[in-house]
Amino acid sequence: MRILAATGVVLVLTACTTPPEPPVDRTPLPTVAAPPYACDHIPLRAVELMTGVRDPIVIGDFDMTFSKGLGVGGCAFYERAGDRKKLLDVDLTPKGGEEMVRAQIAAGDMQLPEIVPGGIGFYTQGGTVEEDRTMAGAVLVRGKAQLFVGMSRGVEGRDNAADVIALMKLIAPKLITDATAPGKKKG
Repeated sequence: MRILAATGVVLVLTACTTPPEPPVDRTPLPTVAAPPYACDHIPLRAVELMTGVRDPIVIGDFDMTFSKGLGVGGCAFYERAGDRKKLLDVDLTPKGGEEMVRAQIAAGDMQLPEIVPGGIGFYTQGGTVEEDRTMAGAVLVRGKAQLFVGMSRGVEGRDNAADVIALMKLIAPKLITDATAPGKKKG
């Protein structure tokens, strides 16, 4: 009987001394893009705050000379440990479509605030698994340029949709270039 009581006390003490989960870092994303950058134009600090992963694996790049200056490319961010799950995607393509954006907004996605003059976009939160509220994404189109930010796994307890919008605000002015500006002469 004493052994059982002592074992119970040890279990209770062990359970009480388990270190608590670290608090969620709710620091807002920076409002100005600053080095160090991951993948040319994406502030590493913003990615780390959004994903909760320090020093993620980064694969990809951007070519801003492609398609008469519209640019193309992408970057994917992965965990370093475990099965190296994808955390975040950023893609730029010269095949934008305002009609698709307007259709998504009409279907219930939220319209992005104005980020670049002449641009239109939408954002969404949650993935195919409805309970996964750490997924979020945004698309911004200006002319033929389209920029996509898709977070596969954010930090539970952060406003993941707000993080995706904040990242879009940081990177769109660099990635959706003057070549996409309305009224720009095509050469």
